[in-house]
Amino acid sequence: MRKVRADARVVAALAASIALSIALPIALPITPPTGLPFASALAPAAGPGTRQAERDGVGGADLVAVRVDPLTITVPGSANLGSGGQGGTISASMGTVTVTDQRNGIPPWTATVSATNFTTGSGTPVQTITTANVAYWSGPVTASSGAGTRFPGQPTATDRVPLTSPVVAFSGRKQVPPMSTSWQPTLVITIPSGAAAGVYTGTVTHSVA
Repeated sequence: MRKVRADARVVAALAASIALSIALPIALPITPPTGLPFASALAPAAGPGTRQAERDGVGGADLVAVRVDPLTITVPGSANLGSGGQGGTISASMGTVTVTDQRNGIPPWTATVSATNFTTGSGTPVQTITTANVAYWSGPVTASSGAGTRFPGQPTATDRVPLTSPVVAFSGRKQVPPMSTSWQPTLVITIPSGAAAGVYTGTVTHSVA
């Protein structure tokens, strides 16, 4: 099973205060192989904030079959996370994340989230906000369609977890396709009191499988 992912590039400017915004890169499609009895493709969608995977298909000796995997995840194209000073905390919504499941049967899905350190300059210790200082909580379902079960990874702010390693953001299982599930996760960033001034960048990645 391939994992579908969507990356958010987070920028933080730290002087007297810190201001963050999120921007998603636009992915170019990958051209699948042709002229073979077996072909596969992994093709990101053409718009920002969306990555869509195609699964392998197998045909006969003279048949090439490729089918689209209708399990997708989307994240915001941009967001402003506000500002705060050294030694302070920023808590702000990243915007809406949506998983759409149009697969046959009743397979489960799990969305995970991870992040990189935020660095500025040459990334010295005082120019780094580590993932230990970047916490995440999913919150509840904010919008949904289709029958199924949905489970937030971190329903409330007290359940927030540091992104020192990938964590489960949400999970679910549909009953009848299609099914969509949306939530508005919150990042909580603790700014070290000795952090150097500068523009800090990092990446937050949501994946679903």
